[in-house]
Amino acid sequence: MAMASDSQAEPYGEFVDLASVPRTRFFHHHPFIERLRRAVHFDFIAVSGLDIDRFRFGRGQSIDTNLPPGYMEAYAAEKLYLSDPLVAASVDGKDVVCDAEVFVSAPPSARLQQLMTSFGVLNRTLFPLRRGEHVYGAITFIRTVPFNADEVDFLKRICEATHVAITKPLMDRFAADTLKLTYGELICLRLASHGLTSERIAAESGYQVDTVNTYMKSAVKKVGASNRTEAIAEAIRRRLIE
Repeated sequence: MAMASDSQAEPYGEFVDLASVPRTRFFHHHPFIERLRRAVHFDFIAVSGLDIDRFRFGRGQSIDTNLPPGYMEAYAAEKLYLSDPLVAASVDGKDVVCDAEVFVSAPPSARLQQLMTSFGVLNRTLFPLRRGEHVYGAITFIRTVPFNADEVDFLKRICEATHVAITKPLMDRFAADTLKLTYGELICLRLASHGLTSERIAAESGYQVDTVNTYMKSAVKKVGASNRTEAIAEAIRRRLIE
């Protein structure tokens, strides 16, 4: 599996689309993670999923982690995520799940238990990230000693910010491409987010008013919104516009 650099000048610039990016990306000393580790110590972390359709948690599509490559390679090659009780519990649940609780009623397979023990991947505590009814991502913290209630509460509060910090380079590079938004559509969305009417957008962008309206209608459809206001909110949420 490919090793992503922590200091790429243009993150993922070598890849033509999101599907061509390695599904698992390893890091060692990510600045955000190191700061977080000083607040609550943990051994490993896995940041799963993207806030984009088809790249959601549970489908093995996107993972940034410092877990041992040997563990991840075996876990992925043997598709253990399909039978991992922790994954199943997190997709169906709405709150934090951990191995100690899940394994009581759904013990891991002998192979998964062997891998976890061999690599020291113990006491996984998973925080699902939801968008409506869908789990789009998850943060899993791993530590030999179980996390206490105060630590779990803190990590739960910081999870969404952690997911954004780690996945931002991918989202910045590919979210617009994934939705197939054009340059003109993005420009019109950005100007509309400042409260400009179609006429003002036309004056600012140099497009004709009819062109602006066409771009806006197309953008609304592509982001799955029902009107201009919803499209702007969705574009901001996906960090397509500031």
